[in-house]
Amino acid sequence: MSPSSAELLRRVKSKIEEVDPSEVKELIDEGVTIVDVRGSEEFATGHLPGAKSVPRGHLETRIESAAPDRSAELILYCASGNRSAYAARTLQEDLGYERVRSMTGGITLWKDRGYEVEIPRTLSAEQRDRYSRHLLIPEIDVAGQLKLLDAKVLLLGAGGLGSPTALYLAAAGVGTLGIVDNDTVDLSNLQRQVIHDTQRLGVPKVDSAEQSIKALNPDVNVVKYPVRLDASNIMEILDGWDVVVDGVDNFPTRYLLNDATVRLQIPVVSAAILGFEGQLSVFKPYDGPCYRCLFPEPPPAELAPSCGANGVLGVLPGTMGLLQATEVVKLVLGIGEPAIGRLLLYDALAATLGEVKVRRDPHCPICSRHPEEITSEEMGVFPDYEAFCAAAG
Repeated sequence: MSPSSAELLRRVKSKIEEVDPSEVKELIDEGVTIVDVRGSEEFATGHLPGAKSVPRGHLETRIESAAPDRSAELILYCASGNRSAYAARTLQEDLGYERVRSMTGGITLWKDRGYEVEIPRTLSAEQRDRYSRHLLIPEIDVAGQLKLLDAKVLLLGAGGLGSPTALYLAAAGVGTLGIVDNDTVDLSNLQRQVIHDTQRLGVPKVDSAEQSIKALNPDVNVVKYPVRLDASNIMEILDGWDVVVDGVDNFPTRYLLNDATVRLQIPVVSAAILGFEGQLSVFKPYDGPCYRCLFPEPPPAELAPSCGANGVLGVLPGTMGLLQATEVVKLVLGIGEPAIGRLLLYDALAATLGEVKVRRDPHCPICSRHPEEITSEEMGVFPDYEAFCAAAG
């Protein structure tokens, strides 16, 4: 005769260790990992302070991201203490967790004791549907999606690189996108600048980009800067953004951007394209090299022609722009290994992706100094990079 559910629960609890909510309350202050094994909808109604959500049905696939150290103390809880008991046994017997305990009485007893409950921000029903595939990824889930919705990302250029980056960041739910571009849509742009279309020829690119972004995701706030970025406005425009996406096509502006972002300590996801080749790197001030470490001096003009002079494969900006969008998402969420200190080299014709390590230059004229010293009375606001690059050419 099969044992009753009550008997099964009694046997499970006899093999695990339980802990009273009063002790859990003290352990929270000590930084012990607390995991809520209820469903996501239950978690959204309120949870223990600092608790991580790992529904019991996804325990085996998601617990490692919430509690990677199997030897560290781990507290599980549910509504009443039953589901967490079963989950504790699974972690203990099947997954090798050494110090896992289940909280007696679950969150119900916790509330009865009058202890603090956090009510998290939640996504609307429409947002849950729109971002449902993100919510299935343990590294993103609801908390990560909320980070994306709160993020502010500035794109320099609504051209070949800016087009796919803007579209995919909007689709991913980045809440605020800024676009800096003083150009208008031209027929020659449409071979690669997919955020624009034939009906918008002559329209300012910032307006055209906003129309496409809003059509894709109406919740995205678009901030438009229909100006040319220069030393007179760069600090004001860049201030307050979480990440900058570099899609500019000339060395003077890139050097200027580097100085300003190191000064403001804003990470930059930078890419460059020409012909069939693309490059990408992430410059996170003081965590890795800056752009000036990589290019102490600009190359001669004949070695770095513009796309307008030398051409570019139409699909190449899509490849590199999507890599930029991916790096932005990683930076916002704080996951994975962004391409900091690495220069990725893509050859479309050979279908190869190489990598060059880049180290910080201890004598770099920019990032070797304190941020406050990057603009000084001796230098003026910023160096004249137009003259600097012209001299190198």
